[in-house]
Amino acid sequence: MQEFLEYVIKNLVAVPEDVVITPVERGGITVYELRVNPADAARVIGRKGSTINAIRALLVAGSAKQGKRSVLELIEEVDGSEYKNEDTTESEV
Repeated sequence: MQEFLEYVIKNLVAVPEDVVITPVERGGITVYELRVNPADAARVIGRKGSTINAIRALLVAGSAKQGKRSVLELIEEVDGSEYKNEDTTESEV
C-alpha cells in the first residue's frame, strides 16, 4: 500500500521529492504518516478535504482486500510543531 500512496501523492504534488510516507504499526493498524512540502498540503487535502478523503477511501479498500487495516495521516508543520490531520476512517476486517 505504501507504493500506491507514493505513486498517487507524488503525481499530485508540485515537489514530489519532499513526499515522505512512514508506515507505523499501532494496535494491528498500519498508520501511514504523510509529510509533504508545506506548499503542497492544500493540493493533497483538496477542497473541503475531498482529495485526501478519496485517497483514504482507496487505501481502506485496498487494505481490506489484503486483509489489513490502514489509515492515512497528513502531518503538517505549523509554527515549527507538527499537527496531525487525521480521519477516523479505517478498514474493518
